[in-house]
Amino acid sequence: MLLLAFSAWILLGPPTVQAQWSTPNPSVFNIGGVLSNNSSENYFKETIAYLNYNTQYVPKGVTYYDIAIPMDPNPIRTALNVCKYLISERVYAVVVSHPLTGDLSPAAVSYTSGFYHIPVIGISSRDSAFSDKNIHVSFLRTVPPYSHQADVWVEMLKHFNYKKVIFIHSSDTDGRAILGRFQTTSQSLEDDIEIKVQVESIIEFEPGVENFAEQLNEIKNAQARVYLMYASKTDAKVIFRDAATMNMTDAGYAWIVTEQALEAENAPEGILGLRLVNATNEKAHIRDSIYVLASALRDMSQTEEITEAPKDCDNSGSIWKTGKELFGYIKRQVLLNGETGKVAFDDQGDRIHAEYNIVNVQRRRKQNPVGKYFFNKETDKMGLSVDEKSIVWPGRLQTKPEGFMIPTHLKVLTIEEKPFVYTRKLGELEECLPDEIPCPLFNATQDETGKYCCKGFCMDLLKELSKKINFTYSLALSPDGQFGNYVPKNSSNKKEWTGLIGELVMERADMIVAPLTINPERAEFIEFSKPFKYQGITILEKKPSRSSTLVSFLQPFSNTLWILVMVSVHVVALVLYLLDRFSPFGRFKLANTDGTEEDALNLSSAIWFAWGVLLNSGIGEGTPRSFSARVLGMVWAGFAMIIVASYTANLAAFLVLERPKTKLTGINDARLRNTMENLTCATVKGSAVDMYFRRQVELSNMYRTMESNNYATAEEAITDVKHGKLMAFIWDSSRLEFEAAQDCELVTAGELFGRSGYGIGLQKSSPWSDDVTLAILDFHESGFMESLDNKWILQGNLQQCEQFEKTPNTLGLKNMAGVFFLVAVGIAGGIILIVIEMAYKKHQIKKQKRLDLARHAADKWRGAVEKRKNLRQSLATQRRIKSNGVNDPTTISLVVDKYQRIGGPERAWPGDSDIRYRRGDDAGVQPVPRYLPAYTPDVSHLVV
Repeated sequence: MLLLAFSAWILLGPPTVQAQWSTPNPSVFNIGGVLSNNSSENYFKETIAYLNYNTQYVPKGVTYYDIAIPMDPNPIRTALNVCKYLISERVYAVVVSHPLTGDLSPAAVSYTSGFYHIPVIGISSRDSAFSDKNIHVSFLRTVPPYSHQADVWVEMLKHFNYKKVIFIHSSDTDGRAILGRFQTTSQSLEDDIEIKVQVESIIEFEPGVENFAEQLNEIKNAQARVYLMYASKTDAKVIFRDAATMNMTDAGYAWIVTEQALEAENAPEGILGLRLVNATNEKAHIRDSIYVLASALRDMSQTEEITEAPKDCDNSGSIWKTGKELFGYIKRQVLLNGETGKVAFDDQGDRIHAEYNIVNVQRRRKQNPVGKYFFNKETDKMGLSVDEKSIVWPGRLQTKPEGFMIPTHLKVLTIEEKPFVYTRKLGELEECLPDEIPCPLFNATQDETGKYCCKGFCMDLLKELSKKINFTYSLALSPDGQFGNYVPKNSSNKKEWTGLIGELVMERADMIVAPLTINPERAEFIEFSKPFKYQGITILEKKPSRSSTLVSFLQPFSNTLWILVMVSVHVVALVLYLLDRFSPFGRFKLANTDGTEEDALNLSSAIWFAWGVLLNSGIGEGTPRSFSARVLGMVWAGFAMIIVASYTANLAAFLVLERPKTKLTGINDARLRNTMENLTCATVKGSAVDMYFRRQVELSNMYRTMESNNYATAEEAITDVKHGKLMAFIWDSSRLEFEAAQDCELVTAGELFGRSGYGIGLQKSSPWSDDVTLAILDFHESGFMESLDNKWILQGNLQQCEQFEKTPNTLGLKNMAGVFFLVAVGIAGGIILIVIEMAYKKHQIKKQKRLDLARHAADKWRGAVEKRKNLRQSLATQRRIKSNGVNDPTTISLVVDKYQRIGGPERAWPGDSDIRYRRGDDAGVQPVPRYLPAYTPDVSHLVV
């Protein structure tokens, strides 16, 4: 040591001549060491002595001194020695190695120094307990903990392309730490790396196990054949013994173990293990730790104030603040060219970038290095290099085992979704048809199994797939009838998958053959094959039908045109009447050949003529006779022909040819985006479509509106669309195009969006993934998938609907009900009018009878008056005759009787009272009643 120091003094000059640094920080630093042997102590002192002459790490005027004590197996004596010999000398840091015997001595140094926040740098302690900063507050180490071997394991699995493993570890701190780090590292692989390592099973055992056969039996039938094991030398010896007995160390298996397990005497041939480079080279770690410490003190002295270290362990009330800061500076140091490689620390103070050798146990228990885990300066990260040709695998094979056992019988799940999967429930004695596959439904709530048969697109695909890649299967329906949704479990923050996805994630199924949409949410938990059918999302709605009201026959013309036609009829009729009335050739009555006379055209006949021409009905009478009126009639006939022809053509267009297809234009339709519109749309809860809407920010408003309308199954939603209860159903295009092909009243609206595909679902790292994908690609190339499309999805119905679209509609009662209603109104109007006419006529007859009775009574009264008047006249005549001397009573009686007979009460007919007698020249002569004979007035003359 003295010779080394003297040589440095000659080369670099004495330290006393160097200038002091400008800061008031201490110029002397004591470094303590608790080492396991005298050789390490001597090297510790020599390294510090040489450090004082390295101006790169030690500024001028600064001197480092060493204080080293031997490691004591007793932790209490070690703690006392730290206080007595190190802290009392004001050490700024302590370098500690692992004792030759016992495990707690480094902990004693860490506890004692950590109480005063004096940094402790371990050079051989690898227990994971030292990573706990709540206990070892100021402990760092230049060696990595055992748990860091998990990083190398992950790189090895990626290199060998092992995707599924079984993890065996002890239940101590290091065993659980390495499991946790492995899970964290394997799940945080880079995005461009497709390999995701899956732990199929975890076997935890208590240290000191004597028999491991029971645990090995649990994993013997597992798919994974790659075993990662963390165990002590003693436990590894027991595990290897039982594994060899069960032939689990033979060909087809792969074992990757840690350093401790590799030391077992019975380590089987072919296993791979790790060995830390420079793990037992204390001198290299001593040098690296001293230079890291010097580098930290150099950096700290430039910016921070360094106070003196604690002097004794009796003063327990003060905390050395500089010690905390120094611990942080040490963690941030990076030694690029250290004796043990690149030296750096993580947040817990553990060594990172440590290098390992990959060791392979070969014949005669010889451990040959076959690879290296090293720091690559070019990429500035750790890299793995393995010489696979030099590896001898279990069973003395030169080729890498597959790492898994491929099961030949798979449990396959599916779900009812037409036309991909049709289900039919069986009776007690029924069996499935030849084209069907038994697919029982297990009801977990009622603990019973329903018998069903399945067929369809996916079932034919499953049959062909099993033949292609040679596996058998048992098919079952989804227990809850759902594809699966990622929901919180039992009202907690932890989420889990339900439905088909949940069964696959929980490894209760091996494969899903169903119209399962490939999306990022599902692909994170399960593995998909290449799509067997490409599709997207579209909208299903019922075709809008033109409203056929009672006035449908009026639709060809607008209301204004109908009013003008009605007005034109009556205006033309009025003009015809006036022309025929005032024309010199139409106003007079013309004699017919049969001698009868024809009346002139009146207004009612003109209206009848105008309507008859317009409605194309025969006109038998009441036609205009004047030339001017007939010219107008011809023009009116031409007008009527054009109107009727236009009406007929437009009526065909409205009721027959026009077939509106959709109400919506697609997903960007404003009525879908506008939540205020009265338009209901929905999808299926927890489906891939539902997840798509949740991902799309621009569809968030629409999703909030439709979320409350979502259905449990697609069948319910499609039924409601058919019945008009749901206006738009958003779902996979394959299913909706099938429904539109089956029912021509349904139609898909707009273009596809959210394009994706249907894939076969498999467990993560499933050995069948590549085979299934290659088979699907082969089916596409051979045309098998196209034949399934034609058989199950199109079914020839698409052409029928297209033909149906091209053919005119057949008019029915719904379309022409208004015309029939018009006829019914005409009939009812005629009946009402005839009743009114009959009632009016009856009223007129009654009125006429009353007039006749009144006239008869008046005539009777007039006759009675005339009778009395004539009687008085006859009496006056008699008296006049008597006064003239006529006394023959016979003659007088004859005359009177005759007069009475002639002038008796005869009936007077209506109108007879209009006949009046004319007065003679003789004013004394009275008028003779009409019912007396003409000679009656001459009776007195004859008698006389």
